[in-house]
Amino acid sequence: MIGWALRWVLLWCGATLLLITAMNGGPWLPSLDKIKPERLTTPAEPIRAPISNTLIYPADSRGHVVLEAIVNGASVRFLVDTGASLVSLTSKDARAAGFNPRQLSFIERASTANGEVRIAPIRLREIRLGQLAIADVPAAVIENLKISLLGMSFLTRLRSCEMRDGKLTISW
Repeated sequence: MIGWALRWVLLWCGATLLLITAMNGGPWLPSLDKIKPERLTTPAEPIRAPISNTLIYPADSRGHVVLEAIVNGASVRFLVDTGASLVSLTSKDARAAGFNPRQLSFIERASTANGEVRIAPIRLREIRLGQLAIADVPAAVIENLKISLLGMSFLTRLRSCEMRDGKLTISW
């Protein structure tokens, strides 16, 4: 009888130890620290939505949504960033959208996650995502920005913008 009870105690202790180890990542699961981040290179293609005036973009494996938009007639790759107050363009994307770098005035400063940066305020004639077009969008060109950001000066002009189940749904 004692042997049987001891066997069950050891079995349950082992199962509990395995469960705790699995919940903490376990030695057989890769550590999140060891996973290399993907490069933000491929914009997501919108998924056709059953509802008109709706676009759906899948997030990448890190939860980021990168999409292609048309800004003043030029193709620009954006990272959707709800933490950015303004649509922010790289110098290269601003040039493609028709802004002469020599005529930009970096007269304002903004606080970002990476510290304070100089910005040149601009207004975009139009940002187009598929059949959606938003005109007269406040924006900025930020020095040394790596990828353009689709910020709140665009997103607040939508009827709704929701991230759920790894998909960004925008409606207008």
